[in-house]
Amino acid sequence: MLESHIRSRLKEKKILLMTHIVIGYPSLEASLEIVRTMVAAGVDLMELQIPFSEPIADGPVILKANQNSLAGGVSVAQCLEFGRTVAREFPIPFLYMTYYNILFKYGVDLFVDEMQAAGLKGSIVPDLPPEEADGYLSAMQRNQLSPIFIYSPTTSEARLMAIAKVADGFVYCVARKGVTGDQTEFSQSLDAYLARCRTATGLPLALGFGVKDKSDIKFLEGKADIAVIGTQALRLIETEGIAALGPFIRDLQT
Repeated sequence: MLESHIRSRLKEKKILLMTHIVIGYPSLEASLEIVRTMVAAGVDLMELQIPFSEPIADGPVILKANQNSLAGGVSVAQCLEFGRTVAREFPIPFLYMTYYNILFKYGVDLFVDEMQAAGLKGSIVPDLPPEEADGYLSAMQRNQLSPIFIYSPTTSEARLMAIAKVADGFVYCVARKGVTGDQTEFSQSLDAYLARCRTATGLPLALGFGVKDKSDIKFLEGKADIAVIGTQALRLIETEGIAALGPFIRDLQT
């Protein structure tokens, strides 16, 4: 199970690192090289985003990557096969991240069954609220996969608790309102928010939306269990190329 894997890794590291890629950006072949580079640099788990035309939680960098991948003709079937390839080749947990339209169009049960057969460990569907997720949750439970749900700074205490009842694996805490990639202030207000999250669930906590460098990750040690790097890695790929990822990721963990 995903939670037990995370807890086992936390015996060896103060905080884990999860990265995020968009499958098919800048190409399927490059995506595989990106995964290979990230795993070799010590990433603990990884989100594989299935591109969607309206990724409402994502800022301009990840939005552009989604658009480029779709313009290149990448399909859901290719993304599922990509997940199968990397899960078979690399010894870390992989999660799909996408939007509910993808699951709805493909067929929720079929999508989840294929995710399990591919060796994925769970998925993040940010626009699917728990109240409308019965079919998805049933399929995930049947396949022993982890549905990752999201906390935000504006989530009420009652809703934090309600989400905790259906979440599994870990809970993804977004650092602020808005979309990925914007500036996040790592301050006492973030401390208080993470303390609220910790009170609401016994699951490990991941923190994303604005984590960009080693100082951010150091700040999160002892407060979150997983730091999520998404936009910053994509910016680096765009400006300096895949070869720059290895040194960047290794430096985050020193």
